[in-house]
Amino acid sequence: MSSSNKFGFAPLESEAGTSKRKRSVGPMGAAVREAAESLQETTEAKVEQRRQNAHDAKEFRAAQDEGRVLVTIPLADIQTSDLPRDRLELEAVATSDEMEELKSSIRQRGQKEPVEVYQDAAGLFQLKKGWRRFTALSQLLAETGEAQFGAIIARVETGQGARLDRYVDMVEENVVREDLTFAEMAQVAITAAQDPEIDEVDPDAMVGRLYGSLHKMKRSYIRSFVFLLSVLGEDLKWPKEVARNLGVDVARALKGQAEAEQLCMSLSAAADRAAQNDVLAKFVEQVKKKPTDKKSPDAPREKFEFHVGDMKVTARQGECRIVSSEDFASVPRHQLEKAVRAFEEVLAQGNPRVTSL
Repeated sequence: MSSSNKFGFAPLESEAGTSKRKRSVGPMGAAVREAAESLQETTEAKVEQRRQNAHDAKEFRAAQDEGRVLVTIPLADIQTSDLPRDRLELEAVATSDEMEELKSSIRQRGQKEPVEVYQDAAGLFQLKKGWRRFTALSQLLAETGEAQFGAIIARVETGQGARLDRYVDMVEENVVREDLTFAEMAQVAITAAQDPEIDEVDPDAMVGRLYGSLHKMKRSYIRSFVFLLSVLGEDLKWPKEVARNLGVDVARALKGQAEAEQLCMSLSAAADRAAQNDVLAKFVEQVKKKPTDKKSPDAPREKFEFHVGDMKVTARQGECRIVSSEDFASVPRHQLEKAVRAFEEVLAQGNPRVTSL
């Protein structure tokens, strides 16, 4: 039977293995597809950007709360009246060669290290750390009148900081730079102990709280200068010029002497730093030359010990103690009384001041 139809041709049949016809995307379709893909990429980018912005905002708020954000504050808005400085002779520091070097550095390179401030009860910015940088910028502003020196980069303390912690922060910066003398560190302890907002009133104990990170030997030196400044007061006109060993020696000599008043009179008459240190050195030598009050060989001993059998006897003023493995609580009372009376009778034979029970 013929497969042809009445028209004389057979149905079209696809050849085996022949792929279907592909329809290419026209220009309009390609443009729509590209626009859709671009829109999807843009949307994903915006979502990621929003996520990153939220993360950055959270990190910024955390840094701000922790006082890690630097701000620029006009010099006129910062006070230095609330927290006493840790340096003696501030005027001398302000006019020193080191201050001129700092000013020259700021002129050439700007302020590289921020200061630290906090807000007092009245809401005013008070300087905590960076007195030298603050002073250098203030002097540059007065000398040049240039606006670039009229503001300072600062880190602002957040929250209500503890008063003592502010003292610690103030001194730590200078202690790390090792440019504080022992007299200056001692003066901080004295000033902090006098601060009505701090619960510690003993300058000696304040040393441990302010300088707890220092070696115990350095704290000992500071305590010696605390004693020195407390006893000599304003009569010690140049405390920064007193060397460590000299200050420690004078403090040690004063602790066992009653000549503090005489030493103060001699110091008040000193014309300069060299004369002051000469007075201190001579005072130490005079104390060393004084004879010590040694006890005579016949003087009674404060305490002595000896053994009788397995019993250890300790004798001192008003007390004779016997330590033994014997359980004295198990000994009948009358027997103990008899032993004590015999002990007293023997003592009375050589010492008429002992009376019988």
